[in-house]
Amino acid sequence: MLYFPRWKIFLIVAICVLGTILTLPNFLSRETLAALPNWYAHNRVNLGLDLRGGSHLLLEVDMGAVIRDRVEGLVDSARTQLRNDNVGYTAINAGDRGITVQLRDPAQAETAVRALRQLANTIGGGPLGGGQPDLEVTSGGGVVTARLSEIALRERATQAIEQSIEIVRRRIDETGVNEPTIARQGSDRILVQLPGVEDPDRVKRLLGTTAKMTFRLVDMNADPSAGRAPPGTDILPSSESGRAQTAYVIRKKVEVDGANLTNATAGSNPQTGEWVVNFEFDSIGARRFADVTRANVGRPFAIVLDNKVISAPVIREPITGGRGQISGNFTAADANDLAVLLRAGALPAPLKVIEERTVGPDLGADSIRAGLMAVGIGFVLVCVYMIAAYGLFGAFACFALLVNTVLTLAALSLLQATLTLPGIAGVLLSLGLAVDANILINERIREETKKGRGVFGSVEAGFSRAYSTIVDANLTTAIKMAILFVLGTGAIKGFAVTITFGILISLFTATVLVRLMMVSWLRKTRPAALPV
Repeated sequence: MLYFPRWKIFLIVAICVLGTILTLPNFLSRETLAALPNWYAHNRVNLGLDLRGGSHLLLEVDMGAVIRDRVEGLVDSARTQLRNDNVGYTAINAGDRGITVQLRDPAQAETAVRALRQLANTIGGGPLGGGQPDLEVTSGGGVVTARLSEIALRERATQAIEQSIEIVRRRIDETGVNEPTIARQGSDRILVQLPGVEDPDRVKRLLGTTAKMTFRLVDMNADPSAGRAPPGTDILPSSESGRAQTAYVIRKKVEVDGANLTNATAGSNPQTGEWVVNFEFDSIGARRFADVTRANVGRPFAIVLDNKVISAPVIREPITGGRGQISGNFTAADANDLAVLLRAGALPAPLKVIEERTVGPDLGADSIRAGLMAVGIGFVLVCVYMIAAYGLFGAFACFALLVNTVLTLAALSLLQATLTLPGIAGVLLSLGLAVDANILINERIREETKKGRGVFGSVEAGFSRAYSTIVDANLTTAIKMAILFVLGTGAIKGFAVTITFGILISLFTATVLVRLMMVSWLRKTRPAALPV
């Protein structure tokens, strides 16, 4: 227990030195970091929103739009299905939660019910089935009604929020923000915290854009200035500024869906020098794009983003390579933002910013100073108590606490973790947990000394008897922190990570590093009594 081979001494010292080296980038100036290799300079602790400043956004998913999309899809699907089943109808009307079909012949009600039930999606089922249809189809008085069930509404809401969180995460990642916090709040809200964001308006534009892109044909025989769209078409405004044509009559039928895009990048047109967005389709999208352009040479083909026409170029020749180009008087920032939106995918529903807060860098700097002061005062008070209670062995424990703090920062730096105010509180709390181990060891050594054991025997017995207690105490704390990490979000996770690193490292500093210092002192001085 008190024997240390040379290789173990070298390993302990190397760990302490390596931890110090990994911690240094957090305290160096930007000019100094610029002269260092990237792999080393980037190993720093990221500061959270409360320390670095940034933006706090609370977004709300428009669940009404989710339901409207499903209902509008039902109208088109019902029209096709009823036609295929030879069911005559006079009108199909869309409501808040479903559609109503006015039959031409009430005797066909049962046939219409069977036809509309085929449009239902199964929800809540597993691989072996057992799911329920999302439509409730009823009939009466020559009218057939297909409504979304309550279970379907809850299922679609859950899917919409989960899909929105994933797409928001992709869009934020594309902007290069370090360690954003993106979490669900309630049934239809998403919390987004962006540390260090200098242009929150750009992020709001990215998150507030649904980015639902479609490729649709332009109706050249209709006049958008008439103010009324012919059946099967929509009058959509143009998003291009400075153009004479401000609106287009667009067919409702989607020829190619933006969901089939696999990549989008900003670039420049070598002939005109203007900024464009180059895109690529998957195999299905490429085939559809080729078929449409082959069959409609000479006709304008509109690129529609969120019900606005980005551009409507004329098809000069079939495009069969699955690649295309979007132009529209873009600036460099506009082209890059559009490429980010297309790569991340379309949101299932619009997001609305219902709460926005900005944390300034000055407030973050004040928080850092207050946090560091708390850690410093706590460290000094602990050291004063340890030295007063245990003398030289208390001083060894204080040095181990300093090493514990350095190694904790080194671990956070190596993982490029995010440090928040709760994280700083975790560092302070881990100091208390770490010193508990040294108190247990010193008390055990003191007990063995009172029993009349020798110097070396007391130290060996103190470490041996305290070790299992230290491991048990730290293990239970680590389990609690694991639960916090799994169930918590944002700052709670940061707190759990900091405490976990602190207690794991304390096992090394309290039972290995302190033991090495004690043994080295004992072998060098050979004291007649222990200073405890």
